[in-house]
Amino acid sequence: MRLILRSAAAFAIAALTTVTVSAQKVKLIEGDLSALKGQTEINATFDYEHLGVGKFADEKDYLEKKKADYDKKEPGRGDKWIADWKADRKEKFEPQFNELFSEHSDIKSGDFPNAKYTLVFKTKFVEPGYNIYVSRKYASIDGEAWIIDSATKAVVAKLTVDDCPGRTFGGNDYDTGTRLRESYAVAGKGLGKFIKKANK
Repeated sequence: MRLILRSAAAFAIAALTTVTVSAQKVKLIEGDLSALKGQTEINATFDYEHLGVGKFADEKDYLEKKKADYDKKEPGRGDKWIADWKADRKEKFEPQFNELFSEHSDIKSGDFPNAKYTLVFKTKFVEPGYNIYVSRKYASIDGEAWIIDSATKAVVAKLTVDDCPGRTFGGNDYDTGTRLRESYAVAGKGLGKFIKKANK
């Protein structure tokens, strides 16, 4: 019985370590977050310029490669894949980021153009990952969060939000958008918690 308990404890510690190691990293690199204290809403916008994907330094090169690969299998399929890739931003990534940020920061994030401050989340790097039944690689994203005065456009604070893993516990993440949606959820949650803690 003791052996079983020890094994269970060891497993729990190992699981906790894994979660800790794979968690996103949020770091304040400029300014301070005190301006957000007491705010109930923040306008959220998203920037995908200067984006690297996987081994490609420029997203454009990645999309051209994927389009060519898909068109070889089925003419015209490449264009549809690119359309889906871009549509996932508004349909999956941004709503998930806003939902988790709002939940963990106590500041409602979304389309609030009259809010005093704007959060600009700039995605810098995307690892799409893959899941081909017998083998898988988790998705992840790196980004920057800029807090800007909505009226003056002055930058109040800049943060890096890196190593945001995208995975589902059930393993049903065969679609790239599903994996990356989880990455944006992790990014929103981590950033929200960081800001809330900074303003306690």
